[in-house]
Formats: sequence, C-alpha cells, structure tokens
Amino acid sequence: MILALESSCDETAVALFDPARGLVGEWLHTQIALHERHGGVVPDLATREHVRHFGPLLERARAEAGFAGVTEVAVTNGPGLAACLAIGVAAAKALALARRVPVAGVNHLRAHVWSPFIALHGEAPADFDRRLDALLPHLALVVSGGNTLLCVLGRDRGIRLLSSTRDDAAGEALDKGAKLLGLGYPGGPQVEKLALAGRAEAFAFPRGIGRRDELDFSFSGLKTNLRYTIEKLTPDEVTARRPDLCASYQEAVLDALVRKARAALGTRSFASVGLSGGVANNRRLRALLGSLAGERRLPFLAAEPRHTGDNAGMIAFAAWCDRTGVDRAAGWGLGVNPSLAVDAEPAAG
Repeated sequence: MILALESSCDETAVALFDPARGLVGEWLHTQIALHERHGGVVPDLATREHVRHFGPLLERARAEAGFAGVTEVAVTNGPGLAACLAIGVAAAKALALARRVPVAGVNHLRAHVWSPFIALHGEAPADFDRRLDALLPHLALVVSGGNTLLCVLGRDRGIRLLSSTRDDAAGEALDKGAKLLGLGYPGGPQVEKLALAGRAEAFAFPRGIGRRDELDFSFSGLKTNLRYTIEKLTPDEVTARRPDLCASYQEAVLDALVRKARAALGTRSFASVGLSGGVANNRRLRALLGSLAGERRLPFLAAEPRHTGDNAGMIAFAAWCDRTGVDRAAGWGLGVNPSLAVDAEPAAG
C-alpha cells in the first residue's frame, strides 16, 4: 500500500491506497473556517495548522486502517506554499524512516490531472490498465484557485502542457469577483449559489483572449471589468442586481474555459476529456464541459467532489500510476518546489 500526505496549501490530508483494491481510506482536516475570517489563506496560519493536525490525522488513519502493509510513503512536494509543503515532506520522511520504506515526491498538479481516473480504477482495479489505454490520449482541464491548465495525458502516460493562464487563475478570478461583490471567502461557491437566481445575459463581460488559435487563458481583465461595472451602480443597485452580476460574471469565466477546451480538441485527436481541480465542483462547468465532450462523442471524466480540492487520495493514486512524474530518485534528499510545473519530470536516479 501507499501512504500519502498532502499539505500544499490549507488542507491537511492523509490517504491509504492499495492497487488491488483502490483507496482504503482518506482523512482530511480543512482550514476553510479559519481563513474565512481573514478573507483568504494566511500562509503562517496554514503552516501552523498542518503542524497541529498531521499527528491526529495519522493516528486516526493508523487506528482505522493500519499501516502494516505500507510499502511507500508519498507526499506532495510542489507546487504550493513553501512552508506548508515543508511540513508534509518532513512528516513523510519521518514516517518512511520509522517504517523503513522509501519516500516519493508527487507533483500536485499532475495528481489533479490523474484524479478523474480514481473512480475508474475503483470500479475494476484488475482491469484498470486496459480501460485507461482506451481513454488515451486524454485532454485534461485543471481548474483551481491557483492554477488553470490544459494538458495532454498521452498514450505513454506522460503529461504535456498545452496552455495555462497568463495572469489570474479561474478560481482566483471567482474569489476576487466575489470579494468585489461583497461576498465572503471562498467566493466561488457563493457566486455559483447566487448565479442560480440571476441572468447570465444581464451583463456583457469579456471572455479573455478571444483568438481561436490561442489556447492560453486570461482573467485579470474580466475582474477589472467587473470592478468598473460595480462602480457605475449605486450600492442599492449592486445589492439588487447581485444575482445577475454573479450569473454574468460566472458565465464569462466558464465560457472562457470551455472555449479554450473546444479549441484544444481541434488541435489533435483525443479519446476522452477530463475535469479536475477545486472549480470542477461547479455544476454549471461540469454541464458545459460534459456537453462539449458529448458533441465530440468522447467520454467525459470529472473528478469526484472529494478529489477536486487538495486531497491525499489523488497523491496516493498518482504515486502509483504516474510513470514519469513521481520523484523517487531524491530519496531522503527530497525537497520542496513551490513553483513545480505540471510537465516537470524528476531527474533520473
């Protein structure tokens, strides 16, 4: 089994994965309530919370599932907040040393790319390789608070970056938009909730980079446009029209994501489409991307809600199935890389 730890930002997470059975257990401590009071993640507080909660989570995992069969400890070593990553890597090394097993570094973004396949493996572990091969090459859209990426997961199981954002990530744009509208943190879910009562066509917001041959994303101009729109309204008008503002703003973000995914699908032949990352919980986005995949008669794989945010389940899964991106060569010298790229591959041992 693989024992995995995740602490790249504000979630402390532990998971156990058995290739013959799938995920044996997952344990998570979320810090949302703490950071909500500050309007966003405070790195020092996040680091402190990881120190406080890794011990109890690991004790729960040991008591509920046992560590007797663990043959490797996997841990997120980037990208993320440096101090938060360091806590996870230190804990992983201590566990690996105590159990006399190897330690491996997992790329958090690559784990997101792999996360839609966790459920596929769980359905029939023994048949996973054959079913996976039928879904490759795979177009992966990773959308979170800090990253917006389009990647190709190839037949060789290597990951190649197609595009990323030139400024704000989609989740960041939703959170910043929510703040401008007087909503709390995290903003994305609150924007989605209010958007249900609004009209997406009420306000005309820009869709980022409009060229069809350009796959990169851009959301900073959209945020600025929202600020100018709000400044033209009275406070009472903003309150009254907040559902329309949320619906129109959200639609601009999601439409930009789907447009670029559509353009990427036109660049080559794909066997499936995937969606992952925290923003993948948005039901409107799931529907839009699922519809796009349906138009192309391609299977659509969306990460399960428990595997969209920062979680150790996807770290354990990626440690097992990512043939090219897991750092096993560094061993006890494993360090953290806060700016680790999705297509970065570790040096050979």
